[in-house]
Amino acid sequence: MSNGAQELMTKLPKRPPVDIEFQDITFCVSEGRNKGFKKILKNVSGKFRSGHMTAILGHSGAGKSTLMNITAGYRYSNVGGTILVNGRERDLRRFRKMACYIMQNDHLHAHLTVRESMSVSANLKLGNKMKRSEKEEIIREILDTLNLTDCIDTRANSLSGGERKRLSIALELVNNPPVMFFDEPTSGLDSSSSFQCINLLKNLAKGGRTIICTIHQPSARLFESFDYLFALAEGQFIYRGVTKGLISYLSSLGLHCPSYHNPADFLLEVTNGDYGDYNHQLASAVEDGMCLKYEPESEVIERHKEAEDDTVNSTKIPLLPPTKLANGGNEINSDADDTLEKKNSNLETHLAIPSTHDALYISDDGEHGSFDAFPTSGWRQFLIIFKRSFICIYRDTLLTKLRIYTHFFVGILISLFYYNIGNEASKILNNSSCLFICLTFLMYSSIMPTLLTFPLEMNVFMKEYLNYWYTLKSYYLARTFADIPFQVILPFIYLLLVYFLSDQPLEAGRFFMFSLITILTSLVAQTLGLVIGASTTIEGAVFIGPVSTIPILLFSGFFAPYSTIPVYLRWITYLSYVRYGFEGALLSIYGFNREKLNCSEPYCHFKSPEKFLDTMDVGNIPYWANVLALFGYFLLLRVAGYFVLRWKLKAER
Repeated sequence: MSNGAQELMTKLPKRPPVDIEFQDITFCVSEGRNKGFKKILKNVSGKFRSGHMTAILGHSGAGKSTLMNITAGYRYSNVGGTILVNGRERDLRRFRKMACYIMQNDHLHAHLTVRESMSVSANLKLGNKMKRSEKEEIIREILDTLNLTDCIDTRANSLSGGERKRLSIALELVNNPPVMFFDEPTSGLDSSSSFQCINLLKNLAKGGRTIICTIHQPSARLFESFDYLFALAEGQFIYRGVTKGLISYLSSLGLHCPSYHNPADFLLEVTNGDYGDYNHQLASAVEDGMCLKYEPESEVIERHKEAEDDTVNSTKIPLLPPTKLANGGNEINSDADDTLEKKNSNLETHLAIPSTHDALYISDDGEHGSFDAFPTSGWRQFLIIFKRSFICIYRDTLLTKLRIYTHFFVGILISLFYYNIGNEASKILNNSSCLFICLTFLMYSSIMPTLLTFPLEMNVFMKEYLNYWYTLKSYYLARTFADIPFQVILPFIYLLLVYFLSDQPLEAGRFFMFSLITILTSLVAQTLGLVIGASTTIEGAVFIGPVSTIPILLFSGFFAPYSTIPVYLRWITYLSYVRYGFEGALLSIYGFNREKLNCSEPYCHFKSPEKFLDTMDVGNIPYWANVLALFGYFLLLRVAGYFVLRWKLKAER
């Protein structure tokens, strides 16, 4: 290995080995009002060891995902029991910063390339102290290891299933986490990709990491790759020990796995009752320690050693060459093996894991890195996420082009429909309709894209936030500001067409006021869509969004002036942000002592603009009061969106 590569490895944060022990874990869910609680996990205990790959196996509803979510720190409500990290009570905040959780579905930013996604991860996770060139070297090394170099400039939406899975792993490897949780890592992959994925995780475990996977129905080849197995049925362990001891353990209880039968399938058949009801007997055998009888002697010695001094030997973290993964984990020629062994030997000095588990609680910025603070400042996080969000919006050609074409097409259509009526007194009601339709179109064109896209983006946000990439505040501010340029430029293009082709007054001040009030209305609508999208699913958002516009439009002042609305309903008009937009639009066009309008008929009732404003009940309302009201709505809804996200994050856990 070259000196440059050795120097690179010294830049990665060094992490201590982590053992996770859970004792008497229980978890309950409410079955409904006055129906009590249902126990999902029933006093389960065990230990996830560093340097080993552990599988949590069970049929659907057995509690395997719940157990992993609890031990990963993603769920803590209604949880009982104790979780220890290296023999000490878990500090949840610090633990979550040293662990990563890779979900079953690979939630990625579809319009970012592999290189760009890795750069975002490196910039957020490695902080400002490391030089850009050093971060790029780390990215290159990880991509080489995971065999992603050939698709480094490919966008995530064009990657294969296996490549997406490896990219999800690569994004989390940037800061070298000692604990990695995987929810169904082979889901959606073919047999070859599944084996390569599991082989990769096996290699990561050999490097000293603690790897935990939920697995539903693995093939025999994948099953034997796991070091430890925790099998769940009805919320209890029916096996807890080394994977190789499963068959002997079941045989001792009269359950003989047929020859050439997948042990994992056989175990699931047992839990489903295909051979009788053995779940209670198996759970009792686990509690009695029968699983320990079938552990290899080396495992027993290791357990005794851990009990005596709670220390482990230093371990290196190998970075395997791409050919190792490309060959599906099969052995390659001896020269390559010698090269790999030499490479790992050279890496040992630079990537040695500390020999004591107490190093986990070092909180300074020294050798082992800090677990107490984000490596990147809040301002830097904002800039990184803002740039990423802006690029994603810009590159979403389907949505962006549709928005551009829609604003242009509707602008031309409305302009031709209301052509040259803005200064005609006999058509003043038609012109007010034109102003209202402008607001209505901008409202819908702002709220609907957000309703459709934000719930989808929530999946990526949840993954990154729970893996401690950034703070909620930084993400939310960046997401807010990234979309504002599009929410300003597109309505402005639309207004240019409608304003001048419909012959509105050619005064710069009036055009500015009209543009300001309509763009503010679109920003409020977009923010309302964000709040709705953040608080519910995409199905709920598509229903709630349009329905919520009905009272907003009904009480806007266009269909009925304020004075004609029943007294007991007038308070609703203050909740309609379109009301402030419509009043502001009328005032910007007809207010501020505008001269009398042209009249092409013998009599025009509204030749005086002030008379029309009085009829619409807006003659005594200041224009800037409507601007302030919309701006207040914008801020209020933005703050509400922030707390909705906080609430949703808490509700998920």
